[in-house]
Amino acid sequence: MRRIAVALTLLTALSCGSFAGSQAVSAASESAGGGGGGGRGTNILVFGIDSRAGLSAAEKRRLHVGGKGCNCTDVMMLVHLSRNRRRASIVSIPRDSYVEYAGATATAPARSGKINGAYALGGGPLTVATVEKATGLHIDHYLETGFTGFEQTVDNLGGATVCTDRPLKDENSGLDIGAGRHLADGNRALRYVRARHVDLRPGDLGRVRRQQRVVNDLLARLTAEGALAGPISTARTVRTLLKTVRTDEGTGLDDLVRIGWALGRLRADRTEFATVPIRLFDHRVPGVGSTLVWDEARSAALWAALGADRPITGDTRIQPVAENPAPADPARIAVRVDDAEVAAALRGNGFVVTDTSANAPAVRPSGPPLIRYATGQEDNAATVAAALPGSRLQADPDLDAVVEVTVGARPVQVKSVTYDRNVADGAPVTADRLRCAEAHAAAGAARPGSAVEPSGRR
Repeated sequence: MRRIAVALTLLTALSCGSFAGSQAVSAASESAGGGGGGGRGTNILVFGIDSRAGLSAAEKRRLHVGGKGCNCTDVMMLVHLSRNRRRASIVSIPRDSYVEYAGATATAPARSGKINGAYALGGGPLTVATVEKATGLHIDHYLETGFTGFEQTVDNLGGATVCTDRPLKDENSGLDIGAGRHLADGNRALRYVRARHVDLRPGDLGRVRRQQRVVNDLLARLTAEGALAGPISTARTVRTLLKTVRTDEGTGLDDLVRIGWALGRLRADRTEFATVPIRLFDHRVPGVGSTLVWDEARSAALWAALGADRPITGDTRIQPVAENPAPADPARIAVRVDDAEVAAALRGNGFVVTDTSANAPAVRPSGPPLIRYATGQEDNAATVAAALPGSRLQADPDLDAVVEVTVGARPVQVKSVTYDRNVADGAPVTADRLRCAEAHAAAGAARPGSAVEPSGRR
């Protein structure tokens, strides 16, 4: 029964802000009613507002949300529910996406900026219209909420699963957790999904993927409990949902019950998560700042697939398959190599290489290269291994952050690798593959106060 509360409330509440007033959707959306985007499924835009309005000083301290809000959207997700109600595609739209706003007229020329700024300029209606302009999709409903809505929802559901294979700390959001899987309360979960300044995958894309994983794992846990009992209990949950989530004027209780009932019956392999593919991750615009520029071809393919009511996973136009993919960026990987030729080839492949061939042994050990790496450097080591096919991997807790390569007697082939940050942080993936994996450390690895004790539910 509570699954609809997660599917809608968490999707809207992964945000930084307080409630804004209920707004109407675009005229096109209203005229279409609650149907499904011209027979092509139903599109729901969900977002939260970055505003501290209405929060007391004590609440700001408790939620660790000091600073000044911008009255703009902080988290935005587009949920596409297929026409046959057998598939849902949830696409995160990063807040710094550089787009042209809707609403241009003969007297008001077109303006461009970060997509989160549309709300400050024209509230919910301009936000919806801007997303429709940028994606070419029709939005049927929208929902919004804020800090306290997320916190209360997670607490009411007995906590949310958060996971990491290494410690994560972010002073800005207050996040401080150890490696493992944790059942966090609403306050700790909020810090986890807001963190943007962590060593592992900093920025919005890493944060967005964590948000998606929290939503997905909570859905899986509640589904395992048989939490969706029937239409009556679903309607009861929707009424509870509306205490913490605002909707547009054209979205009623019956719409949310239909949407929730459909989401509650979906299989994990029929629920998809993705982030809009990005081409430029730090596009500087005077007066706007650092922005994200969508990959034109891949994002167009994404919106086309949703518009045609097709799955987005497995579509190579959205996510091309690299010949030799790498899980980490070679430009951020320091490598020590004891062979001059291999060192030069890896350097030409983008790695940060130190040539230690002057200290290499006179007689090479038999076999392929040996790649040694410290705990927490698994992705970096795997990237080096992709460039040196056939290599052996060996964890070494005494090493620092540099990956060490010892070349053996066997001839070495160095292959080019392809790092695509969109793959690491936002590739289309089904829910059954996005769930928190069993982490290297036990859930009890959390630091005191960073998680609540598991209730026995998974």
